[in-house]
Amino acid sequence: MEERGETELISIPATPRVSTPEILTPSGQRSPRTASKEGKSWTPTSFISPRFLSPIGTPMKRVLINMKGYLEEVGHLTKLNPQDAWLPITESRNGNAHYAAFHNLNAGVGFQALVLPVVFAYLGWSWGILSLTIAYCWQLYTLWILVQLHEAVPGKRYNRYVELAQAAFGERLGVWLALFPTVYLSAGTATALILIGGETMKMFFQIVCGPTCTSNPLTTVEWYLVFTSLSIVLSQLPNLNSIAGLSLIGAVTAITYSTMVWVLSVSQQRPPSISYEPLSLSSSSSLFLALNALGIIAFSFRGHNLALEIQATMPSTFKHPARVPMWKGAKVAYFFIAMCLFPIAIGGFWAYGNQMPPGGILTALYAFHSHDISRGILALPFLLVVFNCLSSFQIYSMPAFDSFEAGYTSRTNRPCSIWVRSGFRVFYGFVSFFIGVALPFLSSLAGLLGGLTLPVTFAYPCFMWVLIKQPTKYSFNWYFNWILGWLGVAFSMAFSIGGIWSIVNDGLKLKFFKPN
Repeated sequence: MEERGETELISIPATPRVSTPEILTPSGQRSPRTASKEGKSWTPTSFISPRFLSPIGTPMKRVLINMKGYLEEVGHLTKLNPQDAWLPITESRNGNAHYAAFHNLNAGVGFQALVLPVVFAYLGWSWGILSLTIAYCWQLYTLWILVQLHEAVPGKRYNRYVELAQAAFGERLGVWLALFPTVYLSAGTATALILIGGETMKMFFQIVCGPTCTSNPLTTVEWYLVFTSLSIVLSQLPNLNSIAGLSLIGAVTAITYSTMVWVLSVSQQRPPSISYEPLSLSSSSSLFLALNALGIIAFSFRGHNLALEIQATMPSTFKHPARVPMWKGAKVAYFFIAMCLFPIAIGGFWAYGNQMPPGGILTALYAFHSHDISRGILALPFLLVVFNCLSSFQIYSMPAFDSFEAGYTSRTNRPCSIWVRSGFRVFYGFVSFFIGVALPFLSSLAGLLGGLTLPVTFAYPCFMWVLIKQPTKYSFNWYFNWILGWLGVAFSMAFSIGGIWSIVNDGLKLKFFKPN
């Protein structure tokens, strides 16, 4: 049964009356009454259905039994909030494990994975593999925490990350802690997708067109505008469940181009004078560059800001909670995420070593092997990256669409019309385009932004688990989550400092309104 949004759910356990003891089987079904000693069937008597009202009481009792069975199935009564039924995230509750796998994979693999070989150039083989493995296991654990905390309070669903933060840290502190990183991970990632998508479309055109092409090429800004227009058209799909098909396309394209890029890289001859030693710099420079590299790893594991929203699209009952299909889909998604991230990082560093350009493995493939690979095969990964960016734009923008419409519905007390909803999404798309044109260097700030948004994935879920679940004080669970949470905060500060130092060391090459 499709479940509507709720502001507050009150758990009312359905228990049989003491006056009419009934035997329950392990499956929860009532067992048939046993015959009495006289061989007659026993008929229950109570004030609900006395003997002298049995013709009338029997239908009434049947209604009560059916109602009690329904309560046992649902497990709670729901106080409905009509506003949640009007918003893109909670408007549709027919999601399943397949949708969860599509959405998590689409959000978990993207353009940031292509930069992972750059991390190995600064950390080397041992520290690079170790850091990537620890980050993967850590974020998988915190994802499990968020899946469990989605319905931590019986009868209450935390449909958005900020709502869970408010429940754990308090109304005001929760907003202050969670609002900025989640807004950036939604709106900032959408802007970065416009930059990456537009530049990739430009490179795809250059590869396909070739040196003999006589047509006038579009400028970089014009490619940004083309990508933004396509994204706005696709963003007219109403809610998170309606873009499951796009997430499937994004997941398939991500797996395909990730595999193609590292396979093509390792199958070609490696550049001459290649080295696998970490870049030799001064001690202070090496430290800050290593911190910036770890920040890039943290940024590559973004996506936890969408976990609660994805789970909110699923129906949930007392016997069939949403956490079961959500975790099934997440496990499948993160298996494929590992199959994409680790080969890209390891294979890309093996193929290019310390000559890996800052743009990542796709840039290296074009720079070193554009003449060794046929144009059709070389252009295909670029086209798949464009498709993946278009689909990722939709899922990362959905929380922003939800916030716009929440403000409108709370003031007008009515759902958004199709024109209002379209207007919000067109406005959002072109604001992201303007920010991308004004700040074209955002894609080079992955280390700094990874450090600033790291607590959403690695720190806050651990604190939320302790504050909401309240494990036994000084137990292993209590110590483990507190230590993990504070380590996440410390790494966030260190990675942010490393990102700032990297920007300063590069000479502050921040060109406003001058995209490459």
